Amino acid sequence: MSDIDCLVIGAGVVGLAVARELALAGREVVIAEAADRIGTQTSARNSEVIHAGIYYPPGSLKARVCVEGRKRLYAYLQERGLPHKTCGKLIVATSESQKPALETIMARARASGVDTLRWLSGAEAKAMEPEVRCEIALLSPKTGVVDSHALMLSLLGECEAAGGSLALNTPITGWRRDGDGFLVDFGGDDPASYTVRMAVNAAGHGAPRLLGLLEGFPAAHVPAQHYAKGNYFALTGRQPFSHLVYPVPEAAGLGIHATIDMGGRVKFGPDVEWVQSDQDLIVDPARAERFYAAIRTYWPALPDGALVADYAGIRPKLHGPTEPMPDFRIDGPVVHGVPGLVNLLGIESPGLTSSLAIAALVAEALR
Repeated sequence: MSDIDCLVIGAGVVGLAVARELALAGREVVIAEAADRIGTQTSARNSEVIHAGIYYPPGSLKARVCVEGRKRLYAYLQERGLPHKTCGKLIVATSESQKPALETIMARARASGVDTLRWLSGAEAKAMEPEVRCEIALLSPKTGVVDSHALMLSLLGECEAAGGSLALNTPITGWRRDGDGFLVDFGGDDPASYTVRMAVNAAGHGAPRLLGLLEGFPAAHVPAQHYAKGNYFALTGRQPFSHLVYPVPEAAGLGIHATIDMGGRVKFGPDVEWVQSDQDLIVDPARAERFYAAIRTYWPALPDGALVADYAGIRPKLHGPTEPMPDFRIDGPVVHGVPGLVNLLGIESPGLTSSLAIAALVAEALR
């Protein structure tokens, strides 16, 4: 008998969703989180958008878990009365040259089973959002926003109600194969080692590093970790939009877009800034100049001095600045050959939207 039946490493929204799924399936679950709170990294430092599933290559893991995850997430939020809004979003082309990019998004959406997108002329878009300037736009009515912390607390509560437990301030300092399971060294205030039957590596930025610590794990399945910082600026003054407003996507992200949080606050971002560490979370106020230029392509009336530096998050990338964006990786024993282990790698956007669908896949991989 192992000390721990199922260890989930990382208490972000994906780790918590996985832990809840496994606990509800009858497994004894322990969540180990290195920080002193849940969801302190990517899960708390993003746009809190519920994505429709329209950007990703049809048939890709991202497309599948985003579309399925969005359906599961809206049902979950509605059943439990958790704060969210299905506000919809406009993806705007500010010149005719950008129209092919929107056509690609429309084609991908349809191929992925998203049939709710519709075209808007510049006049129709302006009727919906008088402040927005564009030549043509796509309306995504199923896009929304969620209170990510309320969601995470709910997932944790349901996990604990099903017998799961959370250990904060509990980093993994080493681990190795031990019979049919693992022997895991835990740090923190009370260091100890415990045997673990099954493990889910949901450590976000730290997932590749954690794999590097697993003695005997095949090096070919340990990806390089890259960090793309996303900076956000908040808007002072009146709120100009009733929908989310997105530009045409850029290479490593979805462009500097406008979102509205559950409190009605408008924020812009994220941009893409490649950095060397996941601890680089200070927003440089000088980046506002780039934000003003980008936002004014679709909102020309943005006043001078209206943006203030807000917060930053780090995307856990598996590719560098000049490499194509890869798919999500849910690597189970079929991939790497280690029984009882599932690694969640490169789970950036749309990870929050996809969390419940990812959890179901992890549970299936461990069955």
